[in-house]
Amino acid sequence: MIDRLLELHARGEHGVLFTVVDGEGTGSKLLVVESGATVGDGPSDLASQAGALIRRGRNTLIELEGRRIFCEVYGPPPRLLIYGAVDTAESLCRSAKLLGWTTIVADARAKFATPERIPSADELLVEWPEEAFAHVAPDHSTAVVVLTHDDKFDVPALKAALATEAFYIGALGSRRNQERRRERLLEAGVEEAELKRVAGPCGLDIGADSNEETAVSILSEALATRAGRRGGPLRTATQRIHVEVE
Repeated sequence: MIDRLLELHARGEHGVLFTVVDGEGTGSKLLVVESGATVGDGPSDLASQAGALIRRGRNTLIELEGRRIFCEVYGPPPRLLIYGAVDTAESLCRSAKLLGWTTIVADARAKFATPERIPSADELLVEWPEEAFAHVAPDHSTAVVVLTHDDKFDVPALKAALATEAFYIGALGSRRNQERRRERLLEAGVEEAELKRVAGPCGLDIGADSNEETAVSILSEALATRAGRRGGPLRTATQRIHVEVE
């Protein structure tokens, strides 16, 4: 089990370790890797729960057929792919690194995508949107934010993002820009239903003004989306404050 967990970490794979903590089979463990492979003596029916837990990305306690099972999610940290090496990109990278996320900034304009302008990015790509998304291959643990205000970047970037499992897709810009962008995406062949995945204007309504405040607003919405939350005040929330324990 330990060897397989170490291998999982080295390969950057996702998996869930189920431990029965109460009920039949207490103490038994089952490791389920995203590929479907399993290791351990825990109940085999737990494997069907792995996919949803991996996508949620949080440890949790579940009850299943009279048993209580602790679920530990393993995998690389979430990634943040930003298209558009503008000032807000640096603020987003700097804030995302406090969350432990890996940050990638892409832009076709070489004079913008530089270490001097975006020092907090883990990776900088000077590529057009189609190339950048093919390079990064966003998965279910990737958030995408498009910061450009130019259709020749915005439309292909958002179209490429919608073709992935990215858990969050945000687009910066005014409501007027969002409507224009929506029309361009429809003209580019994106289905109406798909557009609901795009958070635009992106971010929570916190009165953000500076680049740093905008970054907090956007990342807060991304976190809420991943956790399946609305992002409102805790004092009016009806769910548990800490979502990892149900």
